[in-house]
Amino acid sequence: MVLPVLWICGPPGVGKTTVAWEMYSRATRGGRGAVGYVDIDQLGMCYPAPATDPGRHRMKARNLGAVAAGFRAAGVSSLIVSGVVDPAGGVRPEDVPQTAVTVCRLRAEREVLRLRFLGRGGPAGLVDAVLREADALDASDFADVRVDTGGLRVGEVTRLVGERLGGWPAPVAGRSVAAEARPAPPLATVGRPPVLWLCGATGVGKSTVGFEVYRRVLRAGVVAAYLDLDQLGFRHPVPDDDPGNHRLKAHNVAAVWGTYRAAGAQCLIMSGPVEDEAAAAVYADALGNAELAICRLHAGPEELTRRVMSRADGGSWDQPGDPLRGRSEAELLRVADRAVASAATLDATGVGGVRVATDGRTAAEVAEAVLADADLLSGVLNS
Repeated sequence: MVLPVLWICGPPGVGKTTVAWEMYSRATRGGRGAVGYVDIDQLGMCYPAPATDPGRHRMKARNLGAVAAGFRAAGVSSLIVSGVVDPAGGVRPEDVPQTAVTVCRLRAEREVLRLRFLGRGGPAGLVDAVLREADALDASDFADVRVDTGGLRVGEVTRLVGERLGGWPAPVAGRSVAAEARPAPPLATVGRPPVLWLCGATGVGKSTVGFEVYRRVLRAGVVAAYLDLDQLGFRHPVPDDDPGNHRLKAHNVAAVWGTYRAAGAQCLIMSGPVEDEAAAAVYADALGNAELAICRLHAGPEELTRRVMSRADGGSWDQPGDPLRGRSEAELLRVADRAVASAATLDATGVGGVRVATDGRTAAEVAEAVLADADLLSGVLNS
């Protein structure tokens, strides 16, 4: 089966992630079958970049091909992607096998882009690079659809994209189809590469702390990768027999990790929820010979409630599909109650070999404690 893929691209600040997520949200309500979503940035978090792929465009595209296979196997009938593409080469069909890729490029005038980029907190020193990328994309001809976003709200841009796409995800003549699947890079069989997984209840800080651990590993000079499990499992509807979507996430983790290992990654830091040892075993099986260590972050009821309530405005980072953004106080209080109960259950069952308390600590302090208590990474950090 060839999987229809809609890739919404454009320069930083143009709104590609916001529009793509809105497209995904509308598709989940449209009754067109199972639909998936992935942000391409989540498929390239491996540093330093290989010398042969400095922009990591090939890495991201190959990982997209690998996770597209996972979505297809999970019964997804269409996949929406957001993120940058190679301004010079666009999307190479051989990197995304067994898909029909439609590229929709969002654009805006230079001054609009500059104001949007700075308005969302982008560094002023990167504005010139953003505008150069926008100019290169404007000079390209690989997009199937182009939509100018200047002066338009998200809903208006989304409507225009839908109109320009016509019958997507129905196949349309002229769109690129890679008919032959290319084998994914195999997981390395020499040694047992370390994988550190940070888990815990909703709102405990898994992603924030996980990324801080990742940054510290990079600063130590280690070639390392980072994955957020939730960002690899956006699929609607979720299977009744796998409400955590663990089978899809585990497949995608293993597929992306294979690409990262081929690029020289020495270790993987990942963050995401796990309810019990049975769910953890799904990932352990998928990761094969990796040395997996699970570190559970914990916060007390008051602190956990405070953190959940802070997520109404986005919390610590603006993640695609944040289920708590924009929720009412009453809704967040219900989420907090469930998080407190989940934390108690995780403590009772003892999921994870290491437990790190986060109350009264900054993300940096928790990351330091994780690295001190979970000695899994000591080999690569001290090599």
